[in-house]
Amino acid sequence: MFISCKNNKLCKSHDSNRMTIGNSFTDSCSRRSMLNLSRFIIFTGVFLCFFLLNSSCSISYKFNGANINYQTTHSISVSDFPNNAPMVNPSLSNTLSEGIRDIFQRQTRLQVLPKNGDLELEGEIIGYDVSQGAISSDNYASEGKLTIRVSVHFTNNIYPEESFDKTYTVYQTYDASRLLTDVQDELCLIMVQEIAENIYNDTVARW
Repeated sequence: MFISCKNNKLCKSHDSNRMTIGNSFTDSCSRRSMLNLSRFIIFTGVFLCFFLLNSSCSISYKFNGANINYQTTHSISVSDFPNNAPMVNPSLSNTLSEGIRDIFQRQTRLQVLPKNGDLELEGEIIGYDVSQGAISSDNYASEGKLTIRVSVHFTNNIYPEESFDKTYTVYQTYDASRLLTDVQDELCLIMVQEIAENIYNDTVARW
């Protein structure tokens, strides 16, 4: 059935009103959508900032291999490592103790203390041995071998389950035609660095 409008002005008025209401409804929906989108973007940004800030504060020095929570762990104490080996190098105790302290000072933000740190390192030199290395074709030693053994006790007072006792053994070879007294200082520096790096990896890097 077709119904005609007798009053054209009235029909046009009704059509205009319907269009106005429709446009108003559309504008209202658009404004609500934009408002919701803005709220979502702001919320997401705040969450990401909080997450990144919290992560950066809790874990630091990943570049150097350390995995330390600086919110809970602030210091490490390194005791002197006495030389209790049967054969004694008089300077080795100080060289080793300072070498261990140095790596933690350079590669972490931990305060290095003489005792009572959140982390504690102590131990002793238990071996300083010279032996023959490779044998030449005429059955004479062509190399000498210098070996250092260090016993370490590590205590983590913040996370006790990470504490341990371990013996580190390192060695270097040298030309047998040379005297030990001529090469031992250089070799000891190399071995001390290796021991310090191994201790560092086992305590704060945990590779």
